[in-house]
Amino acid sequence: MSAVFSDPIMSSTLMSRIAGFRPTQRRIAICTFVGFALVPVFAAILGEPFYVRMCTRIMILALAALSLDLILGYGGMVSFGHSAFVGLGAYAVGVLSFHAAGGDYPLSGWLGVFATQSALVAWPIAILASSIAALLIGLVALRTSGLYFLMITLAFAQMLYFFFVSIDLYGGLDGMQMSGPSTLPYLNLGDRNTFFYVVFVILVAAYLFTKRLVASRFGMLIRGAKENEHRLQCIGFNTFPYRLVCFVIAGALAGLAGALLANNEQFVSPADMTWGKSGEFMAMVILGGTCSLVGPIIGAIIYVLLEYWLGNLTTHWQMLFGPALIIAVMFGKRGFIGLISKENT
Repeated sequence: MSAVFSDPIMSSTLMSRIAGFRPTQRRIAICTFVGFALVPVFAAILGEPFYVRMCTRIMILALAALSLDLILGYGGMVSFGHSAFVGLGAYAVGVLSFHAAGGDYPLSGWLGVFATQSALVAWPIAILASSIAALLIGLVALRTSGLYFLMITLAFAQMLYFFFVSIDLYGGLDGMQMSGPSTLPYLNLGDRNTFFYVVFVILVAAYLFTKRLVASRFGMLIRGAKENEHRLQCIGFNTFPYRLVCFVIAGALAGLAGALLANNEQFVSPADMTWGKSGEFMAMVILGGTCSLVGPIIGAIIYVLLEYWLGNLTTHWQMLFGPALIIAVMFGKRGFIGLISKENT
């Protein structure tokens, strides 16, 4: 790996990005997570349980945005199909719940081996399903780059969307109501506060994992491939398997976000797989700041709060959100994190 830094230009570029506003990011991350942890306390004091539900949704979307930032911000892979992995994770949990509740279908006997409400089974299956999908899509899409990569990921996402739309058993276009939340030993996920803290712990763990990942030698190579993939190939690195692994990891985290989303909404729908949802995740990453890890989390907070505030003003809140996003990109090219730190990434 030291060969990557043998070139002084490559070394200075990568090292500046690795060191990019770490102290500021650390303080923002700590304040953000402490704020999340205190939400149920303040919600109980104010008598507003709605805030717990809203912040649970924010954290789930933040996990999905964090997984996208891993390939978009650090890997330079602009994907418009990331919502497909979120949707697959949601459907994995929903389908297993459906058959665990006695859904009538010719495959019920076979699915009965796996059908369960247990999160210890359903959530890993959701992660596995999204990981396999990411692997298959990545094997094709990563042989291209730029606009071609974007269009291929979009095409696969649309194929999965129309596939689930065509399955009437699981609600088709209308989606499917879950029979109940997943179960965990000694924990009642039907309780909003309990589920909130489960999601909170998962988000913190995902943040720490991705932080360690991008700072590792593997992460250095992914960053290097984004900066100048041809140069890495010239010095002997085959970047394709590294980028593929990164793509699969992002898909796995997105699948976990989908499993949590299904439990939070108690409903799964093909709408979670549309390219518009991928655009929402991308907007969160851009608003918070790419290549920052804590940025997508802040972006998810900003996005949901704007959605809630603007939604109270008009049902066509996207018309107001669009100009706000344009202004944010024009005057804060590094997102919220860049504005706060006033440093370059």
